[in-house]
Amino acid sequence: MNFPAELKYTKDHEWIKTIDETTALVGITDFAQSELGDLVYINLPQEGDEVTAEEAFCDVESVKAVSDVMSPCTGVVAEVHTELEDEPQMLNEDPYGAWIARIKDISAYGELMSAGEYEAFVQK
Repeated sequence: MNFPAELKYTKDHEWIKTIDETTALVGITDFAQSELGDLVYINLPQEGDEVTAEEAFCDVESVKAVSDVMSPCTGVVAEVHTELEDEPQMLNEDPYGAWIARIKDISAYGELMSAGEYEAFVQK
């Protein structure tokens, strides 16, 4: 498992990478993609959608199940990674490079963990 130190993590297995004080990239963790198995579809949010910390903002479908992706922050979707519509397997191949959405106007964060805290959490 890979736990990049520059990211923060949620108990729901999303990561967030801060770009500046009010903007961040969001995706799913290596652990999440490995637990889900091969991803076959992603229902992306729309640009302009408001997202709320710890609430679902999109979902992914794997060969095993459909799972909600929870937002680690409250803000507005500034951009979505549209390549994922045709290539959802990018999340399996590179979960930290294949971000799902860029969130702007962040006003709050949910409960976040450091890489070390997240690694300990998933090993329980």
